[in-house]
Amino acid sequence: MDPFFMTVGIGAGISLYLTYLLTKSRFEVRQGYLAVMTEFGKAKCKKTGDRHLQTFSPGFHFKWPWQKIQEISMMEQMIELSGENAGTVAMASDGTMLRFDSKLRFSHVEKDLYNFLFSMENPMEHIKRLFTCLLRNEIANFGHMDFEENETDHKKVACLPQSKLSSYAAIQQGRRSLNKKIHDFCRTVLNEGYGIQFDGVDLTDILPPNELASALNAVINAKSEAYKQYTQMECECEQRLLSAKKSIAIAQAKAKAVEEEVATICDILLEVQSKGMLQHYIDRRRAEVYSESRTSFIKRST
Repeated sequence: MDPFFMTVGIGAGISLYLTYLLTKSRFEVRQGYLAVMTEFGKAKCKKTGDRHLQTFSPGFHFKWPWQKIQEISMMEQMIELSGENAGTVAMASDGTMLRFDSKLRFSHVEKDLYNFLFSMENPMEHIKRLFTCLLRNEIANFGHMDFEENETDHKKVACLPQSKLSSYAAIQQGRRSLNKKIHDFCRTVLNEGYGIQFDGVDLTDILPPNELASALNAVINAKSEAYKQYTQMECECEQRLLSAKKSIAIAQAKAKAVEEEVATICDILLEVQSKGMLQHYIDRRRAEVYSESRTSFIKRST
């Protein structure tokens, strides 16, 4: 083989290898993320024996080819527990099984990233299961009177005997108080040693068991049907009342017209009598009546 071509080939190979090493020696961190570095499986910390990881801010950075980079989002993240499979099923204080659709909002803490990345094998699943346990514990311990009683609607429910107020109704009425308790409890527990900052929890929906849902639907349908019938009967009664009032008004108008007609006739007859022409008027009217009749029956006194 020609030494020239051999030299060119070796030079080209070395150039390609150096280019490959150059591409492996730089990395980019996106905005809203931080990057941590591991070297031969060991996390790179700020100090030897320290648990504070060395982090890289957004932008271009350089590293050795054997070092690996892991990006961590510092933006607020959400764990959603909803739907038939992901929803949380919890037992209330009276034994009713309820399903909750909830959302957990959190963000990472830079100084505790070591705990999140290297203290748990599957940190997201671990936090999800922990939050589910905390939620079930709060639901099970939520009493009938744990919700705020300073509002009108809550006062009405709070005055009822506990035996008449189911856990489902109590939780629905006291959802604000329940959210606050879960928020405070999760902020205390999840913020300790997990490398995250708890931002909030949202109970988006509280669903009763199928039997209770069917019963509630039946009650709602019965109320709707009763209200519908009541409204129809009320409309019919109002319609009849208006019709009766109009009939009375028409009858009163007719009676008044007859009364005025009789009064007018009386006035005319009195005027005719005063002029001495009443007998002539009666005879004329009798003649007109007889002329229009086909048969006349005349009774003469004996």
